[in-house]
Amino acid sequence: MARAIRSDDYAVSRRTFARALSGSLVGAASSPVVGALNQLAAAPSTSPIVDTHMHVWANEPKRFPFAHPYVNDFVDAPHEGSVEMLIEDMDQHGCTHAVVVQVIFHGWDNRYLADCVRRYPDRLRVHGLIDPTDPQVAAKLEYWVKEHGLHGMRFSPIYYRDGQHGGDAWLDASETHSLWRKAEQLEAKLNFFIAPQQIPKLEKMVRAHPNVQVIIDHLSQLDFKAADPEPDLRRLLAMARYPNVVVKLSELSSVSKSGKYPFADAFPYLKRVYDSFGPDRLLFGTGYPGAARAFYKRPMLNQEINLIRRELPFLSNEDRDKILGGNAVRIWNFPT
Repeated sequence: MARAIRSDDYAVSRRTFARALSGSLVGAASSPVVGALNQLAAAPSTSPIVDTHMHVWANEPKRFPFAHPYVNDFVDAPHEGSVEMLIEDMDQHGCTHAVVVQVIFHGWDNRYLADCVRRYPDRLRVHGLIDPTDPQVAAKLEYWVKEHGLHGMRFSPIYYRDGQHGGDAWLDASETHSLWRKAEQLEAKLNFFIAPQQIPKLEKMVRAHPNVQVIIDHLSQLDFKAADPEPDLRRLLAMARYPNVVVKLSELSSVSKSGKYPFADAFPYLKRVYDSFGPDRLLFGTGYPGAARAFYKRPMLNQEINLIRRELPFLSNEDRDKILGGNAVRIWNFPT
């Protein structure tokens, strides 16, 4: 699918170039100057751009009611975030495809996502939510994939830390293997919103099910503001030994020290993730559609694209195309 070319998508960032020349991003790249010069050589590309982490929610409470599983008195979303907003945002900024991940507002009811992918089958893939503590979790996966066209599921162990909601023992429980076997049978992808301390539990399942595609969301919510982020970073990097695991370079606004775009303080850590996983196992993702981005204090879509396209000095042009879309096209079999 052809996309509009925006001049600011490929312009060289003077700020990044200056930082690279001055060596201010020590450790962010083996050769900052080469990284910056690579950006000078960047040419307009028609490669796909795939946002692999997008949330949308319905604006039709009677047809698609909110059923937040953790908040009993949840009534309405704080901001509109419809699929129409998403498509408009994508079209405006040349984003060709998206993976829509069920928002917690709708809980285990994935009908809105099913409706979205029915309407935009060539542009969207969808991952739902199912209750990980449900004894019928494997059957629920099959139901949503076979009956409603979903492509995978997201699980959020991070909400079950420290005994919350019954705890996270389900993550590597013996009965959970049935879910993973079903995912392999259906070729369903599993993405995990997971804390670094929970990664060893996930690793146990990944090791046992090497044919299931696993996506780790948001750099496993590494906290680069911590006094010593190294132990948590090593837990994430250890997952690079498993070829079926990929990582989303997403939500830098919540993991960097500054929280300010382009989150340059996180670049040295991103370089280590890049060195461990390689450019073929990293994904681009953002979070919210259109005007909801500002409400949730996230960068605009063009800024998110440019973060990969021009701000990270250690990426080659080929790397950028893979991370922005090529890897996602391969994993989710998007049409191009």
